[in-house]
Amino acid sequence: MKFFVDTADVAAIRELNDLGMVDGVTTNPSLILKSGRDILEVTKEICDLVEGPVSAEVVAAKAEDMIREGEHLVKIASNITVKVPLTWDGLKACKALSSQGHKVNVTLCFSAAQAILAAKAGATFISPFIGRLDDINFDGMELIAQIREIYDNYDFQTEILAASIRSVNHITDAARIGADVITAPPAVIKAMANHVLTDKGLDQFNADWAKTGQKIV
Repeated sequence: MKFFVDTADVAAIRELNDLGMVDGVTTNPSLILKSGRDILEVTKEICDLVEGPVSAEVVAAKAEDMIREGEHLVKIASNITVKVPLTWDGLKACKALSSQGHKVNVTLCFSAAQAILAAKAGATFISPFIGRLDDINFDGMELIAQIREIYDNYDFQTEILAASIRSVNHITDAARIGADVITAPPAVIKAMANHVLTDKGLDQFNADWAKTGQKIV
């Protein structure tokens, strides 16, 4: 499974990247707003830092405008993936941009039917939003499972990028189902290292070591 970091915080990306935990980055207008930086500037900095795909999202509503924005975004760096919404115009933009050889991430997917359309339109990634489905009492993981089954049935090459990740359980469940990629906030990825028994065991080791009166160096 590939790990994408869902943030425009360069310092947070750098910390995880130094540990080999970053296979790519996803951004969106909300994350750009949170960063407080110019979209072109911060996206270029992220692309320079990370070798893998960096999703930069269009904001236009019409296909022709999305295409124009996408063609501008890909000039930032060679590892840009253009992010488009799963609307009919977004699918048109996906088809046009993917036909030009650009990577496309189709976002805001909430149904298996939508995921089929994205794959047919040539999407590199499909981003089903797990957490937002859970918020309205639908099973986000069931959607991942449905898309996995359908894509495997027909050998679609579009990668399933589990998004709107809210917890460590989301990540492990997506991995068990077979999502190709997860994108999560840095804090959730770092929380994967936490376990109460690890902390308890370390406390015991430290206490016992102190009783020996020894030093390693």
